[in-house]
Amino acid sequence: MDAPVFAPWSPACTADPYPAYAELRDRGRVHWFEPTRQWLVPHYADVAALLRDRRLGRTYLHRFTHEEFGRTPPPPGHEPFHTLNDNGLLDLEAPDHTRIRRLVTKAFTPRTVQTLEPTVRRLADELVRELVKNGGGDLLAEVAEPLPVAVIAEMLGIPESDRGLLRPWSADICGMFELNPSEETAARAVRASVEFSAYLRELIAERRARPGGDLVSALISAHDEGERLSEQEMVSTCVLLLNAGHEATVNTTANGWWTLFRHPAELARLRADHGLLSTAVEELMRYDTPLQMFERWVLDDIEIGGTVVPRGSELALLFGSANRDPARFERPAELDLGRADNPHITFGAGVHYCLGAPLARVELAASFGELLRQAPGMRLAAEPEWKPGYVIRGLRELRVEL
Repeated sequence: MDAPVFAPWSPACTADPYPAYAELRDRGRVHWFEPTRQWLVPHYADVAALLRDRRLGRTYLHRFTHEEFGRTPPPPGHEPFHTLNDNGLLDLEAPDHTRIRRLVTKAFTPRTVQTLEPTVRRLADELVRELVKNGGGDLLAEVAEPLPVAVIAEMLGIPESDRGLLRPWSADICGMFELNPSEETAARAVRASVEFSAYLRELIAERRARPGGDLVSALISAHDEGERLSEQEMVSTCVLLLNAGHEATVNTTANGWWTLFRHPAELARLRADHGLLSTAVEELMRYDTPLQMFERWVLDDIEIGGTVVPRGSELALLFGSANRDPARFERPAELDLGRADNPHITFGAGVHYCLGAPLARVELAASFGELLRQAPGMRLAAEPEWKPGYVIRGLRELRVEL
């Protein structure tokens, strides 16, 4: 059965996919979508259950070859991207995922996040102060983007002079996560993968010679019963921390303020009561999640609502739809910054639950908090435009004035 209004490449659907999601939920629990040859899953209960279902995987290569799984291997020219991506936590399954996550967790501890809090607050304060001094500007480029990139760079011990390289590399690599990426997108992702990997290998060699208090040094020394991370696993982990660790935060910040400007009564409520900040951040992540879709492979036949989805299929779990499902959220289309019952799945669930979620929350609380304190009269200066990507959904810019 085709999905009539779900058109992820159309600017209208990127700007507002929620009517399409409502129709998908009304029409059933799973839908075949021919353009991407995926099964769309729009309901909260199904998405939450399937994220934890061991019959699905982010990869199938731990059990099958491409040929056995009925898939065409990626072109040899894309190999640098796939080597980088396939050795990262997000695209691995047990036993490799279990081993690497255990080792990374030893380095990326709650204490690491706690230690970073003063740095995050200082950076947020400086960035917002500059925006206020200028009387406004592009909130995306001047606050939302630099904050998480600086925090991750600080964590990894990347010198300030090199930090300008990170965001372009990350953006080019993340282009491959969109639906049916073009050859030009793939070429950019491959180039960025080669350059970023080479940069990180040099950084790792430096830290082996002169360890410091940074995360790269901690990843080098992390071990468990004699097991250590390989150099490739360290490189892939660092890239994943940057990509996952700032894409979500950048887009939650910009999309979140755009949401607030369109809900003046809720924005006034938050400005009057900063104590709402933590539930407000959770609600903004639910209301307009930056990651709209999370894909998983079907490793063994499964049944969803009476439809058998065969092994070799790909599921597209629609996070944006799940977070607006009336079967789970009361008045889901309403923004309620005080919403208490809010188990959104913006950070995923199961073994692939986002490792950086605590850090993202610290960053979001810091940037929203500083903007509320230092720029209480901030308002929209121009209607924003959406970038063309649908899977990782964000604005081109967000111009504000004070």
